Amino acid sequence: MTELRTLRNYIDGEFRDAADGGTTEVVNPVTGEPYARAPLSRQTDVDAAMEAAAAAFPGWRDSTPAERQRALLKIADAVEARAEELIAVESENTGKPLGLTASEEIPPMVDQIRFFAGAARMLEGRSAGEYMEGLTSIVRREPVGVCAQVAPWNYPMMMAVWKFAPAIAAGNTVVFKPSDTTPASAVLLAEILGSVLPKGVFNVVCGDRDTGRLMVEHPVPAMASITGSVRAGIEVAATAAKDVKRVHLELGGKAPVVVFDDLDSAAITKAAEDIAVAGFFNAGQDCTAATRVLVQESVREEFTAALTKAAAGTKTGLPDDEDVLYGPLNNAAQLAQVSGFIERLPGHARIETGGHRVGERGYFYAPTVVSGLRQDDEIIQREVFGPVITVQSFTDEDQAVQWANGVDYALASSVWTKNHGRAMRMSKRLDFGCVWINTHIPLVAEMPHGGFKQSGYGKDLSGYGFEDYTRIKHVMTSLDA
Repeated sequence: MTELRTLRNYIDGEFRDAADGGTTEVVNPVTGEPYARAPLSRQTDVDAAMEAAAAAFPGWRDSTPAERQRALLKIADAVEARAEELIAVESENTGKPLGLTASEEIPPMVDQIRFFAGAARMLEGRSAGEYMEGLTSIVRREPVGVCAQVAPWNYPMMMAVWKFAPAIAAGNTVVFKPSDTTPASAVLLAEILGSVLPKGVFNVVCGDRDTGRLMVEHPVPAMASITGSVRAGIEVAATAAKDVKRVHLELGGKAPVVVFDDLDSAAITKAAEDIAVAGFFNAGQDCTAATRVLVQESVREEFTAALTKAAAGTKTGLPDDEDVLYGPLNNAAQLAQVSGFIERLPGHARIETGGHRVGERGYFYAPTVVSGLRQDDEIIQREVFGPVITVQSFTDEDQAVQWANGVDYALASSVWTKNHGRAMRMSKRLDFGCVWINTHIPLVAEMPHGGFKQSGYGKDLSGYGFEDYTRIKHVMTSLDA
């Protein structure tokens, strides 16, 4: 039997085992077999990480924006220089294709770190002014303090960047917990950040749901930030409410993809191909995935046929296969969840393609298209988080809006039309944090990412995401003193 690799927490500038020696096995989703052991952190470990972050906070808070910028730029350069290591670790962590991880994750990660390096020097309040005679007011933007951050398993490296980069740029210190199924890349990132930052500024504790709960309920953090399920977000918000912590939540999604009948045949084919990529990329394990198509009735058959063809031509497989769009689902529980949705389909639903596991080893699932669905069907209302695209048909714009908005999630959406006025109307009427027009899923560091309703609150990326990691202080001084 192959010896399992040992992963360790990173606390106060050093790698450590869990204080009580507890570990969990980390499974490679390509094989379904364990490849590493990670610490199962408990109260002693969380206490140590929080104490380290709290001790480091005054010094990091008082560093200049230029110093924080230089540190983040060094981190970005190091991520770029060690890209091959990160790609290999992330692929083993998640089963992601090596080529796509290299092209679709490393460049955005580096760009996002560099964006927040620049943002570090752009913190400002309103200009000073006299709003009462004899008194001058100024506004200070300050870091909030220690941030407890919990990342998901779908994009372990990139979500780590989305969390630590704005927090550290603003002058906060961080205690970061990766998902218990994907801790390996966070541990490698800790090594990279630790080579640049003062000890205690960035700490990693590995563990399970209870570890995350201990972090959120700990008295030290001023803020809890999580990307995860709605259930997890509700638990974090309830726990944080006990001592009025600030909370930043990016939760689930059920993105509507609204396709209108003003598209000609060529545009329908192109839209179907693009939507298939946006729905199946990363095995559909993306809160913004294009998984819920609403197509106008008059082009339903043509579009469904084009989408089914695109899906049937989509390939899943091993990380080193250059032809695959996506790898396995992340874990056995996720495979069971996706399979369960298909097994419970109502009688009026029709599986156009896919709908089954691929192979007996690992957690691969076929690209799947399901049509004939109704608005109240479970698979329409709940997030599948797998390579499954559903198709409904609508009659007019009002019905499209009603059904698109008729779910509990409100993260992302897209509209496919050649009518500019319709595109603008839909972008206003769709109740989602992002509306793409004739595209789906591109993200840039300069623009905010975040949702409404049960998709959470707070923004990642952009200046808005940066401001989420700051607090506002009013300072008033007498001119007569």
